Amino acid sequence: MRTGLTVALIAALMLARTLCASTFSVPPTKPIEELLDPKDPYQAFDIVAGYNREETRLVGFGHCLREVLVRVSGEPRLEQDPRVAALAVHAAGLVASYDYSDFLIRLQPVHDDQGTGDERPYDLVVRFDQAKIDAMLRDLNVPPWPGPRPEVVPVLWVKGFTGAYLLTAEVKTAAEQRSSLAAAAARYGMPLHVPSEGELADWRVSPGGFPEPRAAPEDGQMLVAGTLEFAEASPGWVGHWRMRWHGADYAWSISGVNYDAAFRSLIRGATRVAAGRGAPE
Repeated sequence: MRTGLTVALIAALMLARTLCASTFSVPPTKPIEELLDPKDPYQAFDIVAGYNREETRLVGFGHCLREVLVRVSGEPRLEQDPRVAALAVHAAGLVASYDYSDFLIRLQPVHDDQGTGDERPYDLVVRFDQAKIDAMLRDLNVPPWPGPRPEVVPVLWVKGFTGAYLLTAEVKTAAEQRSSLAAAAARYGMPLHVPSEGELADWRVSPGGFPEPRAAPEDGQMLVAGTLEFAEASPGWVGHWRMRWHGADYAWSISGVNYDAAFRSLIRGATRVAAGRGAPE
């Protein structure tokens, strides 16, 4: 027979268990791969703190708006344009839909101490209204960039912590750099093709020094030759890029950054030229 004290203890334990479960439970979300459409330039994502928190969601909307405006227009200058910063505050009015994806699911296995509740990171996937974005770009006097985009083909000689090599599709030590290049290309809405060792051989590109491909790019391709070297004096990576497009030569560089920023510089410059916005910066 249960006494009143026993019943009270059982009730207390059940309440504690319920509270504990609610504290550490995580709202079910889809993997980000199921939410992202790589063919949709009006979509972007940002990492935010907490699930369905308005204060972090609104900030995420603003970050995603900048990325979408740059991608759709092909004008990287909009990243730092004060007009865009002012418009980003009101980005919610341009959103067609949004979803959350648990960021930590990608870091399997997930442990309780990796974040719960308000501090747990989530990918906020945002889809903007195409007509409103296009109208905003026209108001900014930077209309959408229509038509097909050229495929960027980076021909790079890299000197880093793991040695020196031509960055090809096969080099195992360059796997993370290939992923970084792909992320930069996706950010600016540019197709990307990392050449194979066979292609570089056909173009008579040899290791060492600044690459000079002995071949004209195929239709729809944009070859960007360059070097990427880690310099302790900077400190950071130093990138030098060159390309020829529609009869004009372009050269630009970046230094004292991580290689993610270096690759963004490469793609950003190629994007600006291809879109007819001007020379790389």
